[in-house]
Amino acid sequence: MRAEVRLRVPNMKVRAMDPKGNPIDHYSMRFRRVIDIPRFPHVGDTVELPTSAGRTLQATVVHAELDEPRRLFVLSCQYAQRAISPADYAALSDDPAWELKHLLAID
Repeated sequence: MRAEVRLRVPNMKVRAMDPKGNPIDHYSMRFRRVIDIPRFPHVGDTVELPTSAGRTLQATVVHAELDEPRRLFVLSCQYAQRAISPADYAALSDDPAWELKHLLAID
């Protein structure tokens, strides 16, 4: 089954910059990607998220719902660690399958 993952990551000590050179506040931004999942995860479950760099990141499901018009599940997840390493952040931000969008972006 298909699911859109909306992943919240913690802000890093040295913040990532947007294309304009402004620091990115991850409190209001989410990495998004559609993946195939073997079963529907429940709140509190840990999911493994692939990246094109070969790194697999772990995240905790904090909310799950069905988006009927799009015919997929939406999983709101939080990065499993308290802090994100530069290598894990690079794996997400450099992967074309993961898009960084504002929390309230509709699509």
